Amino acid sequence: MRIGIDLGGTKIEIVALDSAGTEVVRRRIPTPRAFAPEDRPEEVYARIVDALVGLVHGVEAELGGARASVGIGTPGAVSPATGRIKNSNTTCLIGRPLQEDLEQALQRPVRLSNDANCFALSEASDGAAAGAEVVFGVILGTGVGGGIVVSGRPLAGRNAIAGEWGHNPLPWPTDDERPGPACYCGRHGCIETFLSGPGLLRDHVTRGGARTDGAELAAAAARGEPLARETLERHADRLARALASVINVLDPDAIVLGGGVSNIRWLYEAVPQRWGAWVFSDRVDTALRPAAHGDSSGVRGAAWLWPER
Repeated sequence: MRIGIDLGGTKIEIVALDSAGTEVVRRRIPTPRAFAPEDRPEEVYARIVDALVGLVHGVEAELGGARASVGIGTPGAVSPATGRIKNSNTTCLIGRPLQEDLEQALQRPVRLSNDANCFALSEASDGAAAGAEVVFGVILGTGVGGGIVVSGRPLAGRNAIAGEWGHNPLPWPTDDERPGPACYCGRHGCIETFLSGPGLLRDHVTRGGARTDGAELAAAAARGEPLARETLERHADRLARALASVINVLDPDAIVLGGGVSNIRWLYEAVPQRWGAWVFSDRVDTALRPAAHGDSSGVRGAAWLWPER
């Protein structure tokens, strides 16, 4: 039995998969957080660890008490230099030995990986890219993340940042895209500032469009509303350039999109029509596909961190 956990900033989700990858249990709870100004980060961290341990024990008890493998996906990564969490937007985790603490509490090995890596692994294992040798998984949501899977295993990289394309600059920028929106990382013009959900909507408002959400924007474009259509055209062009740069470096068999922006189905037609202009090849055979498991991909991928179970 495999247990996977998606540790997010607002919720923790746990799933148990049987040997065939069939989901047998799923639970979700709010992520513990600070309730008062005097709550110290270490106290919140301890509550998160307790919550994770309690979820694992609860699911195992529900399934008859058998011990399962445990994989966890979370924003950020384990630093190869320190063994502690870095780059997490759940800031109380930063600098903490989360993997070590969980292994001690659960009395077994735990595998921990970036949430985008888990997303890519899920789709490569039994999702939209099942059977593909090299897969690039993309999350287009509140932020922009990426994960790489090669031969069924996530590629972490020497610095544990493989696939983190969101904080590279938008490739081949036009004059009106320079220097680009400010990014929380301290730079301007990162891919994330253009291709995230907030980036898409900000671009629409900046060009005179009404404040809306991604679903309504796509619906308005489908109805032929000019501003909405122009916004999606710009977005498809930027996404095509950004993915073309990935294809030029990684040359994946398949690219799978997840996150809220990935629900704009027109992109799966529009982006491949455009990316050939920037890919260094006479043709582009890379497949662009929506995630088969949707919002469940990350937690399923965490379970698949133990493929041999």
